[in-house]
Amino acid sequence: MPIITLPDNRQLPFDQPVTVATVVASIGAGLAKAALAAKVNDVLVDLSYTLEKDATLKVITAKDPEGVEVLRHSTAHLLAQAVKQLFPSAQVTIGPVIEDGFYYDFAFERSFTLEDLAAIEAKMHELAAKNYDVTRRVMSRDEAIAFFRELGEEYKAEIIADIPPTETLSLYQQGDFVDLCRGPHVPNTSHLKAFKLMKLAGAYWRGDSNNVMLQRIYGTAWADDKALAAYLYRLEEAEKRDHRKLGKLLDLFHTQEEAPGMVFWHPKGWQLYRVVEEYVRQKLREYDYQEIRTPQIVDKILWEKSGHWEQYREEMWVTSTENRDYAIKPMSCPLHVQVFKQGLHSYRDLPLRLAEFGSCHRNEASGTLHGLMRVRHLTQDDAHLFIREDQIESEAIKLLDLIYEVYQDFGFEDISCRLSTRPDKRIGSDAVWDKAEEALQRVLNNKGVNWTLQPGDGAFYGPKIDFKLRDCLGREWQCGTVQLDFQLPGRLDAYYIDEAGDKVVPVMLHRAVLGSMERFIGVLIEHFAAKFPVWLAPVQAVILNVSDKQSEYAQEVYKNLKNLGFRVENDLRNEKIGFKIREHTLQKVPYLLIIGDKEVNGSTVTVRSRAGEDLGEMLLPDFVSLLEKESALLGRGS
Repeated sequence: MPIITLPDNRQLPFDQPVTVATVVASIGAGLAKAALAAKVNDVLVDLSYTLEKDATLKVITAKDPEGVEVLRHSTAHLLAQAVKQLFPSAQVTIGPVIEDGFYYDFAFERSFTLEDLAAIEAKMHELAAKNYDVTRRVMSRDEAIAFFRELGEEYKAEIIADIPPTETLSLYQQGDFVDLCRGPHVPNTSHLKAFKLMKLAGAYWRGDSNNVMLQRIYGTAWADDKALAAYLYRLEEAEKRDHRKLGKLLDLFHTQEEAPGMVFWHPKGWQLYRVVEEYVRQKLREYDYQEIRTPQIVDKILWEKSGHWEQYREEMWVTSTENRDYAIKPMSCPLHVQVFKQGLHSYRDLPLRLAEFGSCHRNEASGTLHGLMRVRHLTQDDAHLFIREDQIESEAIKLLDLIYEVYQDFGFEDISCRLSTRPDKRIGSDAVWDKAEEALQRVLNNKGVNWTLQPGDGAFYGPKIDFKLRDCLGREWQCGTVQLDFQLPGRLDAYYIDEAGDKVVPVMLHRAVLGSMERFIGVLIEHFAAKFPVWLAPVQAVILNVSDKQSEYAQEVYKNLKNLGFRVENDLRNEKIGFKIREHTLQKVPYLLIIGDKEVNGSTVTVRSRAGEDLGEMLLPDFVSLLEKESALLGRGS
């Protein structure tokens, strides 16, 4: 008879098979009330699951990430139930959990409206309050097909028809609604309280544009109303911080249909770009990199030899001339190997660190393009380190030091690491992959970094460490990467001379810190809501005169600050000072320098901060000291 082991190693013996719900009830009434599902031997199951032999058991509640996933999955079923009650002729298709929520696709004779959405959400609350038990039953595939066809659910029957006939299917029922699902689900609809329907969209049946267009309803669900309210606040803030809106408001950049996925940088935006670029260059100097530049268009023979043609052909732009086929480079790796190959290298020359702000083009689908975040023309802060095998750990640890320094300088403190291992489509032997994966795992452990595993998500030539930043709204952004490569240098005939005079293929470390310059700047815009710290702001101060009488002195202040290397502007327009202050405050300039007769007579400036704080009159050298101090505080800003 089963002995159930709990996470605290307590063991509960039972004299006959028992359901998870019974075990949970034996632990305590409070836990039984909060339980949504459980993990049995690390497999997520319903509370109705029967334990017939010894097992480990962890109870899942809304406090657990898995519990929130179960809530969202069950709320998707609640959505479908509400739609069927309000619109009986609608057919249900699929309703998966997605990041921060769920959706369900429906076939219906007319388009849903926002009024329909409100009615559906109200019906969902009504149904949840009925406290329906959610029950599971199993059917054979053929029984399930017949069952759903009898209900008139042809889409659901079509889904089931593609499942192998030997498979037993599970169906979940709550009240009058039944849906095909693997589960698990909440035991009762009373657990479904904190949810909201978000938007309507179109979606092709099975993602195929040749199929009928369905209607998709998106929703979100959380453990409680507080978590839901916090999420809706984050969405509201994210909308305010949208880099596309702020880019237009601050005149930083634009995109247009004639060059989809490619950025037109305006003067202020390009200034911001150059500040970021120069910061990275300074780091390259500190860490002993050599900057290079490589061609944009290269014969496809090189891409075939490197393996990129086979792996990335669909993402590459190609062109032909004089009976030769070329690719516009989507990444710089093979080209950096060509630079390494020029001249003979000794083992004493390694590590050799080559860096490039590589201008790359990728044929991204038009539907995925999104401002600066997803583009077709991008610039990578790319580098490749050619090293000996015995240098892997020391060089990789330096890369981690560099990456963490950069992120912290930009104000990001919450950084997570993922170790991505061998994908199905790859080159090289399993023995080499074992060695590479173990090396990166050793680096992370020796560095004391907390990391999670992403199986199968490595590059085709080697495993990688990916870095994600969490911004001020708690959103994660994939930015940097470190990739360990035993394959490409050998495929491209690179070698160095070792101590014995023999030719040896170097190991290569690929790395990007920011990733795409465009995307990272988009992240910065949203993280700071364009209120950049002084060192990063494209315009650090604006000089505003009260009337034409102060123009000459204002010009003098402007030239002095400009000559000292500060990024300043002069606003000498014949406008009221209040109007000019409001305008430049909206432009999120860190400091406004106001000059009237008093300031001219005293050779001072009156300083106003972006937050509206009056810092009073200052002599220009004192303001310069303030600006220098603020500029030196990397990553800090209001």
